[in-house]
Amino acid sequence: MILKLGVLTVLAGSCWAGEYAVLTTGFRLHADRHEIAGTAVRLYDNGGVTELAAAQVAGFEPDEETPKSSEPPITVPQSAEDLVESGYRADAVSRKGAIGLMQLMPDTARLYGADPTDPKQNVEAGTQYLRDLLWKYRNDDHQVSRALAAYNAGPKAVDRYHGIPPYRETIAYVERVLRRYEKQVAAQARAKSSAD
Repeated sequence: MILKLGVLTVLAGSCWAGEYAVLTTGFRLHADRHEIAGTAVRLYDNGGVTELAAAQVAGFEPDEETPKSSEPPITVPQSAEDLVESGYRADAVSRKGAIGLMQLMPDTARLYGADPTDPKQNVEAGTQYLRDLLWKYRNDDHQVSRALAAYNAGPKAVDRYHGIPPYRETIAYVERVLRRYEKQVAAQARAKSSAD
């Protein structure tokens, strides 16, 4: 208990510059600043708040500092060619803090009661989230593309722009996922017709 309180005391100062919260799992989450509230750590980033148990946070590093571990954190590429989220890496962390196979933001993972670092929970929460987004846009002529855009950029952005937001990353993401889906459907149709 004394050790935990000592760690909390070290972590207790609010940081106003950009920083990374280094989790005990080795993952790093970006935050504009953090605060300690009892046994919780609150990470403030881009107007949102993520709350974690203080025991999950090993420490903090300044934004400009490189990781101290022997292996750098995995960053999901942001180019159009490499955008489909995690590249099937369970340990992927995007520059914006999305975690795991389904690239869940910490707030989304918490909403679905999932540990985003656990591959099974990550996939279950991600598929539930996508299902909920498809349901949200069920009466829209562009249901699938809007749900995909909301998965990538957030439903508020899709609602604000009344469709796919004009973000290069989101547009490329939606196009790439739809292309992959169409290829898979075509391959399944060919396989079915050749089997008949």
